[in-house]
Parts: sequence; structure tokens; C-alpha cells
Amino acid sequence: MPPKWSLGYHQCRWSYDSSEKVLKVVRTFREKGIPCDVVWMDIDYMDGFRCFTFDSNRFPDPKSMVNDLHSIGCTAIWMLDPGIKKEEGYFVYDSGSKNDVWIQKADVSPFVGDVWPGDCVFPDYTSQKTRAWWASLVKDFISNGVDGIWNDMNEPAVFKTTTKTMPENNIHRGDADVGGVQNHSYYHNVYGMLMARSTYEGMAMGNAAKRPFVLTRAGFIGSQRYAATWTGDNLSNWEHLHMSLPMVLQLGLSGQPLSGPDIGGFAGNATPKLFGRWMGVGALFPFSRGHTETGSVDHEPWSFGEECEEVCRLALLRRYRLLPHIYTLFYRSHTTGIPVATPVFFADPQDPELRKVETSFLLGPLLVCASTSPNKGAHECAHKLPKGIWLPFDFADSHPDLPVLYLCGGAILPVGLPIRHVGEANLEDDLSLIVALDENGKAEGILFEDAGDGYAFTQGDYLLTYYSAELHSSVVTVKVFKSEGSWRRPKRNLKINILLGGGAMVSADGVDGGEIHLTMPSESQVSSLVATSELEHKKRLEMIQPIPDIDEPSGQEGAELSKIPVDLKSGDWLLKIVPWIGGRIISMTHLPSDSQWLHSRIEINGYEEYSGTEYRSAGCTEEYKVTSFFPLNNLSSKNCRRYLEQSGEEESICMEGDIGGGLVLQRQISILKDNPKIVQIDSSIQARSVGAGSGGFSRSFDS
Repeated sequence: MPPKWSLGYHQCRWSYDSSEKVLKVVRTFREKGIPCDVVWMDIDYMDGFRCFTFDSNRFPDPKSMVNDLHSIGCTAIWMLDPGIKKEEGYFVYDSGSKNDVWIQKADVSPFVGDVWPGDCVFPDYTSQKTRAWWASLVKDFISNGVDGIWNDMNEPAVFKTTTKTMPENNIHRGDADVGGVQNHSYYHNVYGMLMARSTYEGMAMGNAAKRPFVLTRAGFIGSQRYAATWTGDNLSNWEHLHMSLPMVLQLGLSGQPLSGPDIGGFAGNATPKLFGRWMGVGALFPFSRGHTETGSVDHEPWSFGEECEEVCRLALLRRYRLLPHIYTLFYRSHTTGIPVATPVFFADPQDPELRKVETSFLLGPLLVCASTSPNKGAHECAHKLPKGIWLPFDFADSHPDLPVLYLCGGAILPVGLPIRHVGEANLEDDLSLIVALDENGKAEGILFEDAGDGYAFTQGDYLLTYYSAELHSSVVTVKVFKSEGSWRRPKRNLKINILLGGGAMVSADGVDGGEIHLTMPSESQVSSLVATSELEHKKRLEMIQPIPDIDEPSGQEGAELSKIPVDLKSGDWLLKIVPWIGGRIISMTHLPSDSQWLHSRIEINGYEEYSGTEYRSAGCTEEYKVTSFFPLNNLSSKNCRRYLEQSGEEESICMEGDIGGGLVLQRQISILKDNPKIVQIDSSIQARSVGAGSGGFSRSFDS
């Protein structure tokens, strides 16, 4: 079971660069009434990227900072990478060398690879001795107020290599129970999981009364025993928003119940609509975290204007109201292995059409229907529903940019009060049950409650409640028909909301544990209530101001042309280019045939090749600045696009990246006016100082 606080919203970026900035971000969440439970520290909190250290200027007293965070209901998670700086006098390197824990080359000397700190060695987690050594470091590390640990770069990633990882013939001295002495190709897929295991064990050693929380980038079958997983460094675009849904579902089917994407996208700048729409669905993923790369515009919920901020507030309040149900789903997953978020076909495995659905998913009996189209909200989309009764509902929070919710007939959904963080909830708080009767007038649901942390629940210290609802004549009776666990039922009010259809419901109040009776309206009254509710719902959506449909991030410094995707459209071609990732063409559409050339290969694998963890590393810099967007230079992106749409001239973009020594890499991509079938790409090294040499090459694509 994960700690309950980890099921709240997480806010992260690469990087919040000081204790003051971290506290300011969290206090802003509180001031604006936007729920949040966790803030993350990326690699820049360290002293020179040395793991298990803190920058004495920017994070002089991490424990004091964490105490301040705890006082306002927020926890802190800190990054640890496997690459350990090869530097005598650095205590981690010295102790690791003394204990002989490093992965070796074929000649049995320690393998040295380039990562953030420069030359690094890598722990061999296939050995229990190494895992115990790492765990002891983690045990000491969490005494600084560390609530959770983020294991990044643990494929392991290595810079300045074509494979982006270490050589396959490196030697691991694994224990017999994991495979013994083998080369890296044998252990590569489990390396990240074994690191997460060691980190988990270190946290358990450091505080046996708490459930460890670890997030890992690399994993394998069984990783869920030690860590959550996120979907990796994605892009701030609509395609990657869409991809995030099936990725989370597939991770669940692979045994990982606690996963989610970087909400808003990691690389590049989200637009207000993209960010709000992503938050709408991301707030209901099992793991809900916003994250973005260094150099991007701010990606906090309030960073994209008032309309987007309100959508984010509604989305996260919705998640927190559903936390009693979500936490119960994690208990179910813990005891049965059933994923928390499941594909829609789980509701009807016999329907092959449901296997094609990629924009909806189930949280138990709760169906979440989203939209990943920039042109349509979820309310405007035709959603494929499983057979049976599915009744729409909301928390008076319907919005054009939020998903639509349905509850399956026969289900009872427990929901809590709106809160700003998990610590605000109390067992005596009012509880609500949303009821959707099936065709036989019956419904059932469960609620799991415990301390939210620690392991007392394994000894029976919990309350597992089974609720039922049944219609007799015109009266619905709701009651507890079974309980498990040693906890006594708290004295609390219980509100019953029975769904009628079209968002309409009837309600009754009572006390949890007692029978509650509710007289249902007649068929004609139900029809009238449903019609009125549907009309009011439609009017409400029409009155709501949706997030502006604009192409650029709104109202922020740094939203420059170099930091957003650039479109070139002319002749036979539509290209999308990302200057900040090596000036890459991430999609190339041949307009006459409406076919996408290189789309997935460049956008996905090409991005991994020049990923956010690699393209800025020493000796591997390919981050370009836009110097001209033909035919007009030095325009804002919006003006450039508007001019180019009206212009019959050749379209081109010129970008430069500084490689030092008075040299720049220059890259120009053009669609030629006199031959619209041609896309021409010119690359050159240009001298910017006396004595520096230059050269270049070009290539073309012909349709």
C-alpha cells in the first residue's frame, strides 16, 4: 500500500532552485485553494550533482524547510540517481570504492561513464552487498526530512554514448539468486528495479513506522513492490497527452498500479488549453504529478491564466473528493493485483469495440471519459459506453475542459469533502455515497479506511465497510451489510445521493452505520427531474468561459519562439519543428496524401535520442535558438505564423546552437517556393570569432 499522502497531487519541475522558491510554490497552492500534497526537488538541490548532498547556498537547511512544508500539510520528495561522481574525498565515492560496489568493465576495473556530475561510477545493485550499502546511505539521507525518493536516470542513462547506456559487456557480480556473475545485457532490464528495491529498503530501515515512497523511471515486472513509475520525459503536445492514457493503462496491466505521466508535458511549453485539459484527466490518474524541464515557462496550475487555473482547481478538488474511493482501489490492488485504472473493456470483455477506446478508463465502477482533441471538449465527444446502465454525474463542477464522469449501475461510490491536502481529512468528516441502481434496483460498494500510513492495517487495524442499496416498492434502503477490521465505526453523518439519469439525483441524510430510507419519485417525476437537470447542465456549460484556444503559453516570460513547436506549411508539406530538442522535425505530413512521414520514429525515438536528460549534457548540446523565421526576422511566434499563413514566399526557419570555441551549429529547414515538393535541410558549423573554422552539408526530401 502506498502512503495515502502520495495519492494527492504532486508538483514538480526541473528545478525549484532554492528553499525559498519551494516554500513560495506550496504557499501559493494554499492561498489559491488548489489541492496539493507533495513538492519535488530535482537534481539541482545537490552540491554539484553529487547524490546524498545538498547545495549549502540554495538548500542550507533542508530539514527546516521540510518542517515548514509539513506545517502546511505538504511532503517533500528528493531525487537520487545511480551515477556517483568519481571524486576522491566525496564520501559516497570513497565508501563505495572501499566496499567494492561498482559495476566493472571486462578488465575488472570500475566502469566510468559521463552523467550530470561528469565522470561517474555506478553501483552494482545485483549484489546484496551493494544494495545494503546503498540502503544505509538512504537510511541516513532521510534523516534530513526526506519523505520520499525519486530514482531517475536508472536505466542506467550514460551520456556521450550511442546506446545512451553502459556497454553490454560490463560485468555485474550478481548474487546467485538473481543470476550470478553476468554481463550488463543480462541485467539491463532489471537494473532500475533493483535500485528502487535498495532505495525502498533503505527508507524502511530509516523509519519502519512509515510506508516508503519511491518513484522510479526504469522498472521491470515486479517493480510495483518497491516503487511507483511515471511514463518518462514526454513532450508538451496533444499527441503525448493522448498517449498518456493508454500508457498508464498498459502499465496497470503489467502489474504497476501507481503510474502517471508528467502532466502538461516535460519538454517544451504547454499552452493554457493543453495544460488545463491534461490536468483534467491527469488529476484522475493513479499517480498525479505535474512536471516540466528546466528553461520552460512555469507549469504550475496558476501559470496559464485565470481560466486554466480554475480548471486545475476543479480537477484537483474532484480528485480529492474521490480519494476515499481511490484509496479503496489501491487496497483492492494491494490484495488482489487488479489495476487501479483499467481499460474500458474491463466492464465488458466480450465487446471487441471497447478494446479500441483510448480516451476513457475505469476507476473501479467509475468511468472517466476525456478528450485529447484541442478542438472538442469531453462533453462534445461521442463516448463508447459499455453495455448496461451508466449514469452521468458531477460535483457541480462540469466544465468544457474536464472529463465526463459516469457511474456503473449497481455501484456505490464513497466520496469525501473538498480538502486542500490529505492531512485535512478526518474520520469523523461527513461522508457521501453516490448510488447508481442496477436494473434490479440494487447496488453495492466498499470503503477501506486505515491510518493512511504505517503497517498496522496488516494486523487488522482498519475498517472495511460493505454498503448496499436496494429498492423495494418506491423506497431505497441504504445500509452497512458487512464490516471487516478492528476499527470501530466513526460517528459521522452520511449523505445518500441516488442518481436518476442526466445528472439528476435525489438525496437523503442519515448516520453512517444505520439504515437510511429514501422514497423515490414517480416515473413522471423522474422524467421531469432528468429533463430539468440536462437543460441546466447544458446552460451551465454554455455560460462557462472555456480556456482560450491559443497556440502560445499565456502571460509568461520566456514564451519565446525557441521554446514552442514551430509549424512550417507550404507546398506539399506541413512540418512541426522543436528548436529546443536539436531542431528536430517531430512530424512531417505530406499534404496531398495526408500521410505522416517519420512521425512516430522521429517524435518518439528521436526524442529519446535527444531526450531532456541528454541533449543539454556536456559534449552533447543540441539546443537551438531561433534566429530567423523567414520571411520576417525577430517576430513573436504568433505574428510569424500569421504573416506566413498570408504569404506566398518560401517558408524557412534558421536556428543556431553554441558549441563553444567561437563556433555555432546552424540549422536551416526550408520548403522551397519554386519547388513545393522539396524540403531542404541545411546544417553547418559557422565561425563567430577569428580563427574558428567552419563547414556544412545539406540534404533534401522530395515527395
